[in-house]
Amino acid sequence: MTGVPASAAGGSSSARRTGPRGTPGAAQEPAGRTNPGSAVDRGTAERGATDRGSTERGSTEGGAAGRGGKIAAAAVNQASVWNVANLLTMLRLLLVPAFVALMLGNGGYDPAWRSFAWAAFAIAMITDLFDGHLARTYNLVTDFGKIADPIADKAIMGAALICLSALGDLPWWVTAVILGRELGITVLRFVVIRYGVIPASRGGKLKTLTQGIAVGMYVLALTGPLATLRFWVMAAAVVLTVATGLDYVKQAIVLRRRGIAERRAALKETEA
Repeated sequence: MTGVPASAAGGSSSARRTGPRGTPGAAQEPAGRTNPGSAVDRGTAERGATDRGSTERGSTEGGAAGRGGKIAAAAVNQASVWNVANLLTMLRLLLVPAFVALMLGNGGYDPAWRSFAWAAFAIAMITDLFDGHLARTYNLVTDFGKIADPIADKAIMGAALICLSALGDLPWWVTAVILGRELGITVLRFVVIRYGVIPASRGGKLKTLTQGIAVGMYVLALTGPLATLRFWVMAAAVVLTVATGLDYVKQAIVLRRRGIAERRAALKETEA
């Protein structure tokens, strides 16, 4: 026989209909191809649609959450201005006109009125100690506090010194030296702020304490040995005021020179 087997020729219909395991009638399809109308494809399409919907909802909810977070953060920042440290600073500012009214009440020489004025001054000095400590300890530092705190300090001290000099209890040159130093150093800090911050020294803190004690003793209607003692306390306050003022000027000069040198060095490195 010279004929070619049907399986070798590939022309037998039964061979073409044979499945992968040789079972007749199971038509073989190319691997990786599925029926578009099958349940598997419909399930895959449905899962894809669900995933797209979840992604869209997630992005929408995420955007809403982001906007809500920004609004909440803004509300917190707005409310943070009304913290306890700033409230103490505001109280000290309100005590300034009250102190002046009490100090000058009934002609300015009534011991009772002067005692009330001393109480207002003492409260202002105490709040000055606490508001800064609270702001630094509990992270309550705000832009309002940075501006209002030094203003409140200078306002209550300046009001007391001017009232005392106006009543003749304190020489005007003492008031001029203390207030001139305070205002001058404040301006100096702003001038050199581009080069750095001049930190408060121990001498500056001692100066503030001595000034508060001395002015408080002058506010009270003291006589006898206490009147003599307050003179020496005020003298010590004036000496500390001048000495610490000169020290701050020295620090400002050094800070400015260092800042200029660093900028020149950085400029040379950039050019090189």
